[in-house]
Amino acid sequence: MMAVAESGLSRSTEDYLKVIYQLGSEGRAAQTSAIASALAVAPPSVSGMLRRLAESGWLEHQPYHGAQLTEAGRVAALRVVRRHRVLEAYLTSRLGYEWDLVHDEAERLEHAVSDELIERMAAALGHPRYDPHGAPIPTSAGDIEQLSLIPLAEIAVGQVAELRQVGDRDAERLRYIASLGFKPGIAFTVLARQPFDGPVTVCLAGLAGREQVIGHELARSLGCVVLATRAE
Repeated sequence: MMAVAESGLSRSTEDYLKVIYQLGSEGRAAQTSAIASALAVAPPSVSGMLRRLAESGWLEHQPYHGAQLTEAGRVAALRVVRRHRVLEAYLTSRLGYEWDLVHDEAERLEHAVSDELIERMAAALGHPRYDPHGAPIPTSAGDIEQLSLIPLAEIAVGQVAELRQVGDRDAERLRYIASLGFKPGIAFTVLARQPFDGPVTVCLAGLAGREQVIGHELARSLGCVVLATRAE
């Protein structure tokens, strides 16, 4: 039997709804292959589960066209996302976890904790708007801030920007990002960009003009906002 989460949904159902929400941002349908990869399950198993979730009213699914959540599915998915991100914030702020360790802990806990406990954790933290990696935390009412971010790799030379969000799944990458002095909220100036998808050189604010060279692949994964253009 599938374990049942505090919400009354099975853990498997919550996992599927959350992944489909994350993959289906900006109105796109989540493809079966992408869902299978994210959940580390075989595509035929995903297809069967999508049919069952569609029959239960959580999503709409057309073969070869992917899956999109219904409004009920979206609300349920955001409930799980809220639990996960509040847990990450609490683990780092109150229990001393490093930001590269909290994702896996939150994955294990998000299905077991009650909504009341999550609300008490959020209140104890002052109702944070973002998790430690800069991702917006949905409200208890099911609203979520829609961030408009630019990858660091696309920011023009001479512009001043701020790092806002990084992915939370790759612990090794998070440790490396932290070793460079990067965390959400830090400002920097783009000093140079090498052609043909070459590295980007930035100067981090508040670190005595510390310069760092960021590889193109990593720079594409760092979500930023432009603050200004450096005066020459």
